[in-house]
Amino acid sequence: MRRILATAGLLAGLLLAGLTAPTAEAAPTWNLRFEDYFNIPVAKGRFTDCDHSHDTPKAYCGGLTGSVRADWWAYPAGWPDTATQRHYPVGGYYDPATTLWISGGQLHIRLWRGASGSVHSATVVPKAMMGQRYGRYEERWRVSKAEVGYKSAHLLWPVTNGGCSEIDFPELEWTKTIAAFAHPSNCGQQMGVDTGKRWTDWHTSVIEWTRGRVSFILDGRTVGTSTDHVPNTAASWDIQNESALNGDRAALNSSAQMDIEYVKGWSWS
Repeated sequence: MRRILATAGLLAGLLLAGLTAPTAEAAPTWNLRFEDYFNIPVAKGRFTDCDHSHDTPKAYCGGLTGSVRADWWAYPAGWPDTATQRHYPVGGYYDPATTLWISGGQLHIRLWRGASGSVHSATVVPKAMMGQRYGRYEERWRVSKAEVGYKSAHLLWPVTNGGCSEIDFPELEWTKTIAAFAHPSNCGQQMGVDTGKRWTDWHTSVIEWTRGRVSFILDGRTVGTSTDHVPNTAASWDIQNESALNGDRAALNSSAQMDIEYVKGWSWS
């Protein structure tokens, strides 16, 4: 089962657990590996045929061309999202063809539910950032249309070790506030922080992950740092958006949208 994440109902008991204020130390050295400002338009309906070599740098979507095909992969159509895997009353299935497009210098992610059936979810993955241990992960985004029943978990998903060793930021439902989580490699209690900020404003979020330390930065301010059981296994950066996990249910004939201006990724040395 993929991408099994914490529910919002657990958040209150986890806030600030294992998180510390940052301390003075030598700045890490970051090496830029990937950046995309979404200057190449891609029409809706082109993120198709994505079930090739999934979860590896050789993955691709056959409906894409050129540098976009070389740079990006999406979860294939029909994969269940976390709510569906958990058998929640309203869950979703990934459907990149109807949820993803690029225009006006932005990647648009529109999740939706029709007159019946499941949510149509979306996750994109920058292939250059697959299977990397440690790094810096930055994106600028906002939720331009928030509706009950939709959420994000932009996460570092471990190549091995199942759901342990996971790092999530930004996460939680789009009608709530933005949170961050770190899951230790030993599958123990996760650590989390609620930033108190709303999804509907423009934000720049950063995960900085080095040996024994993970920091969460929002709009230039460090909102949490963990040094307790920090993951040490290679992970891929999955920009995941799906059905709510806090009990909210997306209404029939509803939709919600996130827009991303850029993403950047660095390795650590």
